[in-house]
Parts: sequence; structure tokens; C-alpha cells
Amino acid sequence: MPLTPLDIHNKEFTRAFRGYDEDEVNEFLDQIIKDYEAIITEKKDLFARVNELDEKLEHFKNIEETLNKSILVAQESAEEVRRNAQKEAQLIVKEAEKNADRIINDALNKSRKVMIEMEEIKKQASVYKMRFKMLIEAQLEMLQTDDWDQFTVQEEEEPSNQ
Repeated sequence: MPLTPLDIHNKEFTRAFRGYDEDEVNEFLDQIIKDYEAIITEKKDLFARVNELDEKLEHFKNIEETLNKSILVAQESAEEVRRNAQKEAQLIVKEAEKNADRIINDALNKSRKVMIEMEEIKKQASVYKMRFKMLIEAQLEMLQTDDWDQFTVQEEEEPSNQ
């Protein structure tokens, strides 16, 4: 068990003939007691400081652990957001491709319908032209008959009779 300043102070030495000077020994012991008390006080202060620093170190270790966990959570969240964004982008691209295909197919169908309608109009125009030509030819034929000559001759004679 370590000595205390009180043990040093209460220590009694036996007296011997031609021993050390008692006052000098007492003075030296008083100095040892002061130094020993200072060392003990310093030791207590250092232990208190070590405990305080250990608590701070533990606190900072907890903060570090929390930060590491937060970083991992943030990285996982970022990765999940990235994966979700990729999936969403793929869905958007697929939807756009479907829409593009639908638009192209609609345009092709409309184009085919327009082509069919144009062909039908061409046929109708051809039929109309042929009928009109036949009508005109029939009218010309009627004009070229002798029946018309009679009407024109009679009409010319009638005005002179009056």
C-alpha cells in the first residue's frame, strides 16, 4: 500500500547516538510531504483529465459511428434513388417507344386510307370524264343529225314571211 503524506508526517525514527540532525531531517521530510502531496494532487487531476478525455473520446467514437451509419444509409438511399431513376427512365423510354410505334402505325393507316380514297376519287373522276365525254358525243351526234337542219331552215324562213 502506497505511503500517504500523513504516514510520512507521523513517521517516528529511533534516536541513535551521533545520528542525523533532527531539524534537518524534519525539514527534509516536510519538503518530501509537500512534493508528495503535489504529486498526489497532480495524479488526481491527471486521472480526472484522463476520465474526461475518455468520455469525450467515447462521445466522438459514438459520433463517428453515427456518421458512418449515416453515410452508409445515405449511400444506400442514393443507390436506391439511382436504381429507381433508371427503372423510371426505362419505363419512360418504353412508353415513348410504344407511343412512337402507335403514332407511326396510325400515320401509316391514315396514309393507306388517303391512298385508297385518292384511288377511288381517280376512278370516280375517270367515270365522270367518260360519262361527260359520252354525253358531249351524244349531243354532238344529235347536232349533226338532219333534224336540226330542218329547224334552222324553218326559223330562217319564218322571219321573212312576216
